[in-house]
Amino acid sequence: MNLDQTLNTLLVSLFNDILDIEEKSLITEEFKDITVNDMHVIEAIGREEPQASSVVARRLDITMGTLTKAIDGLNDKGYVNRVRSEQDKRVVLLSLTEKGMAAFHHHAMFHRDMIQALISQIDQEEKEILMKTLENLMNFLKNI
Repeated sequence: MNLDQTLNTLLVSLFNDILDIEEKSLITEEFKDITVNDMHVIEAIGREEPQASSVVARRLDITMGTLTKAIDGLNDKGYVNRVRSEQDKRVVLLSLTEKGMAAFHHHAMFHRDMIQALISQIDQEEKEILMKTLENLMNFLKNI
């Protein structure tokens, strides 16, 4: 196998493995009532002050209708609070409940551990090369 084929095989395998492993790692007994997509909605809401639903939808690059459906489920399961803005009643503000914060931290720990595993045995120069390489890949994928 030549270098291009090897890189392609590694990238495709890595992408698929990350999705599978993320699902297995995130959807534990404690969080069995939500999906990985729900975890990403929780991550996009974040742990700071309440976020406008339009901001969350933009972060996820999804429509407001898709977000509303996801928020309906997360609200019913006790992960997300939804309130109307006092300043503008058209704006829906989203925040995490205590249960939502637990899911947020669980997801953040998965990503932190994944990054630590990636960079733990490489030096600073290799980290910078890795970062530049991944930025190039991201830019290519965004421009397709």
